[in-house]
Amino acid sequence: MCLGIPMRITAINGLVARCEAKGVERDATLLMLGPDEVSVGDYVVVHLGHAIERIDAERAAEAWAIYDEMLAAQEGLGQGG
Repeated sequence: MCLGIPMRITAINGLVARCEAKGVERDATLLMLGPDEVSVGDYVVVHLGHAIERIDAERAAEAWAIYDEMLAAQEGLGQGG
C-alpha cells in the first residue's frame, strides 16, 4: 500500500520544495503542481518524492491523526496484542 504523506514546505528552490513532517525533512519535486501554486509554509501531499496536492493545515493534521492511529495499531500487533 502506498500513502501520500502530508508535509509542510520549509523552502523552495526552483522546482524542488524542502518539506518537513514530524521532524523528518525531504525534498519533493513541484513538477505536478508548479512552483507558482505553493509557497513556503503551505502543506502538500508528498508521494514518491513528488508534491501531488496542496492541502490546508487542518486536512494535514487529520491525515496525521489517522496515520498515528495506524502506527499505534501496528505496534500493538507486534507486541502480541
